[in-house]
Amino acid sequence: MASNDFRVDADLACRAADDFINLYYETIDKRRRQLTKLYMDTATLVWNGNPISGQNALIEFFEMLPSSDFTVNMVDCQPVHETATQGQKTVLVVANGTVKFEGNKRHYFNQIFLLTLHTTPSNSVWKIASDCFRFQDWANA
Repeated sequence: MASNDFRVDADLACRAADDFINLYYETIDKRRRQLTKLYMDTATLVWNGNPISGQNALIEFFEMLPSSDFTVNMVDCQPVHETATQGQKTVLVVANGTVKFEGNKRHYFNQIFLLTLHTTPSNSVWKIASDCFRFQDWANA
């Protein structure tokens, strides 16, 4: 049987994942210039096998992407045990669905986020520490 602490952490992870996924995909589709605010300064994005690190590189990358229309079909999440993250509240979030970039066909995608909780005296926000995006289309489909 799961401990009460794990249940509390799992509930927190689910709420954080739901809120974050809604914010992330709405931002990438409608307010792309604001997207890097969701990333830590040291975050890395791996986009179809290509690593992009740092705020300036992320800004350049997102600005060159064509406009998008994401549809999320599934979200899964789990808390990452604090012994693996030096006590930092961390959530692993997996999302998949479809995306259509302007001028391209609709693609299936899978995206994995590692989110960490950043707390200031006035609020707490989840930021992306790591992001891995990959198209999931079958060859010749």
